[in-house]
Amino acid sequence: MSETSGREPKSTSTASQGQAKEDEAEGTAPVATEEAEAAKSDNAGHTDVQAPHEESKGWGIAAVTVVSLAAAFIVLWGISEHAHMVMPAFLALNLVIAAQPLQSLLERKGLPRWSAMIIVLLVLYLLLIALVGMLVWALWIAAEEIPQYQDKFYELYQQSIEFLGQFGLKQDQVAEALQGISPTTVIGAVQNVAGQVSSAGGQLTILVIALTFLVFDIPGISRRRATIARLRPRLADSLESFGDGLKSYWIVATVFGLIVALMDVVALWILGVPLALVWGVLAFVTNYIPNIGFVLGLVPPALFALLTGGLGSFIWVVVVYSAINLVMQSFIQPKFTGDAVGLTPTVTFLSLVFWAAIAGPLGAILAVPLTLAFKAFLVDADPRMTWLATFLTTPDADAKRGKKRARKLSLSRS
Repeated sequence: MSETSGREPKSTSTASQGQAKEDEAEGTAPVATEEAEAAKSDNAGHTDVQAPHEESKGWGIAAVTVVSLAAAFIVLWGISEHAHMVMPAFLALNLVIAAQPLQSLLERKGLPRWSAMIIVLLVLYLLLIALVGMLVWALWIAAEEIPQYQDKFYELYQQSIEFLGQFGLKQDQVAEALQGISPTTVIGAVQNVAGQVSSAGGQLTILVIALTFLVFDIPGISRRRATIARLRPRLADSLESFGDGLKSYWIVATVFGLIVALMDVVALWILGVPLALVWGVLAFVTNYIPNIGFVLGLVPPALFALLTGGLGSFIWVVVVYSAINLVMQSFIQPKFTGDAVGLTPTVTFLSLVFWAAIAGPLGAILAVPLTLAFKAFLVDADPRMTWLATFLTTPDADAKRGKKRARKLSLSRS
């Protein structure tokens, strides 16, 4: 009995402790529930208030800008370092695109496709041989004839120093300032250019090889164009506009270059300026250089007119050249090329300076096509870059391009 009575209080105490724990648990459960509900209500109240700007998990604008500029610098550096290969290949692409209307015409006349390709390739070869031959001939003739006028050139040089000395300038200072355009320097520069042109066999080889492969790759262009139009319709549209612009630019520039060169030769022959044919070839080549090509083609014949005919002949050459080139290049030629190219004069001039610094003389000649290519791939193909196109093109360029596209669609349907 004593053991039983001793165990009962223990069990009772144990039961009381368990009951106390249960009561404690029952007492804390509502408290925990109330706290959870309060926390939920607080969170629910805060969900309506959001931060005005959330941090992006991707790259920021500064990082994207830095990476883009670095990539652009690397690409331009690569083009500059390998311009002797890149520029002839790009020129070959331009020539093939410009010759596409001839191949289409031959195929419509019933010639097989391979025959049309061979004829187009031969025509391009003949044009290339004629252009390079005329340029080399003109430079070699100039390099041989210019030394004969060295005495007159030196006399004119001394007279210029004395004339400037009359305005209070010391002859030593004037001579030091004009040291870069001394007779020896000018003659050496002309002979150096002639030697570089005659030794540019590597670039000519790349141009010929690229022409051959590109002409025979024309049949696959339509299939690739259809694939691009299905996958990237905006890119296909920009590439089509790029091709149309190149065709108009090269054809019109060549035709008007021949007209300007012929008129310059006739004017120089009438005025009695030596080497009229040489300066005509120079005028034809510099017609492909926008904005400053006219000045580059004017300086040599004007200088020779001053050496041989005096100040009056010099003034006549400047006036005649300015009149011919101002009318042809500023009023008539833009009417034919402006609709397709559509670049503003400022963008054209800046592209000339930029590409001449990147790729040299050939970059200056290809300044407009290179700018059109980068515009087609980086601006026209991306709808997010539409704002940039407003700074590159004339205000009515998009409207004229849309009208031209609609006219082509109507012709294709009919």
